[in-house]
Amino acid sequence: MPELQSDKYDVSITLVSLQEGQRNVMKANGEVVSKGPHLYIQYEELEQGPRGEEISVRTTIKIAGNQLKLIRHGGIQSEQSFQSGRRLPGFYRSPYTQFNLSTETNKLDVVREGRSLTVAWEYDLYVYEELSGKFAISLHIQEEPKL
Repeated sequence: MPELQSDKYDVSITLVSLQEGQRNVMKANGEVVSKGPHLYIQYEELEQGPRGEEISVRTTIKIAGNQLKLIRHGGIQSEQSFQSGRRLPGFYRSPYTQFNLSTETNKLDVVREGRSLTVAWEYDLYVYEELSGKFAISLHIQEEPKL
């Protein structure tokens, strides 16, 4: 049985989030680890805490076939899963609050060209079974050449 090849490289990440007409753009540097058919995208981001303090959060995006999982660790812990046409459970925890959530994915497209990747997904976010918001996310990943 052949051993799964693991490949790791630095990337620049642009994430555009659209919610009810509001557009947020987040740029970060991170890395991609490719293990067989699975891709893991990892980056660090700073979130604003309730008292204005900056909280460091490590984000991992796992792409496996037609499913995407967003995992966050650090000052905030959360997990969201996305698969087109399905409603999947998740959670959100911070020092100040915690709740279960679920995502109902209407669209999920993954386009991979070599070491570049574009992922676009649209979903409805439910908190305590109540619709909390509709989101459209696009994620673009570009390999950063080694200096």
